[in-house]
Amino acid sequence: MISGFLTSIKTTISDNVKSLIPSIPLLGSNDNKILQYFVLSIAILSSHLTTSQEIKPNVVIINVDDMGWKDVGFMGSSYYETPNIDYLASLGMVFTNGYAAAANCAPSRASLMTGKWTPRHGIYTVNSSERGASKHRKLIPVENTVILSKKHKVLPELLHQKGYNTCHAGKWHLSKNPLEYGFEVNIGGGFNGLPKSYYPPYENVNIKGGENKHLTDLIMEKTLSFVDTVQQPFFLYYAPYAVHTPIQPIDSLLEKYTRKPSWEGQGNPAYATMVENLDRNIGLLISKIKEKGLFNNTLIIFTSDNGGLYGITKQLPLRAGKGSYYEGGIREPFFFVMNDRIKANSKSDIPITHLDLFPTILNFTGIDSNQIDLDGTDLSQILEKKANELKRPLYWHFPIYLQAYNVRDNENRDSLFRTRPGSAIRYENWKLHYYFENNEVELYDLAQDIGEGSNLALQNPEKTTEMLGYLQKWWDETNAPIPKQLNPAYED
Repeated sequence: MISGFLTSIKTTISDNVKSLIPSIPLLGSNDNKILQYFVLSIAILSSHLTTSQEIKPNVVIINVDDMGWKDVGFMGSSYYETPNIDYLASLGMVFTNGYAAAANCAPSRASLMTGKWTPRHGIYTVNSSERGASKHRKLIPVENTVILSKKHKVLPELLHQKGYNTCHAGKWHLSKNPLEYGFEVNIGGGFNGLPKSYYPPYENVNIKGGENKHLTDLIMEKTLSFVDTVQQPFFLYYAPYAVHTPIQPIDSLLEKYTRKPSWEGQGNPAYATMVENLDRNIGLLISKIKEKGLFNNTLIIFTSDNGGLYGITKQLPLRAGKGSYYEGGIREPFFFVMNDRIKANSKSDIPITHLDLFPTILNFTGIDSNQIDLDGTDLSQILEKKANELKRPLYWHFPIYLQAYNVRDNENRDSLFRTRPGSAIRYENWKLHYYFENNEVELYDLAQDIGEGSNLALQNPEKTTEMLGYLQKWWDETNAPIPKQLNPAYED
């Protein structure tokens, strides 16, 4: 009798309650009713717990450092080998017009974490905004904020408050300690923007146990331990230092790429080994998530913090690279994966940005986004194929100077700076650059000129005026600081 009772309870929890209640052994009319109510209560509780888990998926953001738009196979590269990333991309939706929130590390990461345009948090660059020789800077740039203010509600903080276990792994770059921003676990994150070495001793990366391990491998090893032991739901922000400088090869892979023919400006063997090693580690992460039975209930987002480093890699036909607000500096490999909610092998040409991650994640995790002001847009309707267009301008504001790496080899506006003070806007297929030094304007039709080689500002004054109107309105709405003070050390 007891055996039959236990079997009935077990079966009832996993199957349809109504169909199974009559099969419970009769112990008398009153006892039978009590058992039926008991089993029904357990079944309802079990169903409730299952539903709660389904509406609270795990979230993984993979934010690679300095990986360019075409530094992966799924975006077309024939030189770099990224089979694990390519496989992951095939399981979801790829955005061909995915953008970083800024052209270099810190402002991009600050906008991703806050869901806000750069004028809201004031981080425009890394360290000083006075980059490059003073005699070449016509204006006094806006002072840069270097630490993300705690007045901002950041993504890990909100998720943690809603019951998520939170882990940061890799590069943080927004303060000394990511644990002060809602993360419970910190693997190697600090204020440093790069490791002094990927090989031990790493010197400026605070991480233990790496006596014989490459830094990318060690961070992943500890990340896998987090996944192994964490309770659901969890949020993992995996932000490897790779493939940022220093460019230090994986020796076992170097010969292969040394023999391999270059492809459209991609031909640096040392950098290629770093890309492949990162891909291998991402493969380990996906395998671990699957091994734990978590993959089907995990939202995975893949992106990069800014464009590839020009001179190390190129993103043809895109112009320039990291630090520039031409397409090569801000357009990224970008995709979303989640079983059942995002169709595999899907693609979208809709322009999106890092600012969209915050509201999208809130939607997928069932968290009310009305409690926080965000500048991005929830992409869930696009991801679930319930909408196929999203018309809104995207903006970039950079009231600072950022010097060029190589005055003899670059595709910047001039050879001295990757960025001079200005702003940029993309609306539909049109993109406008505005520069504060001399009020100069560049206008491009990206549908016809993705390489931004033909400035149409004078040929199309109506579109130029329209785009400037959007930009000026946005400056007012965000209180964007505009540099106007002349630099007395400037040599015309």
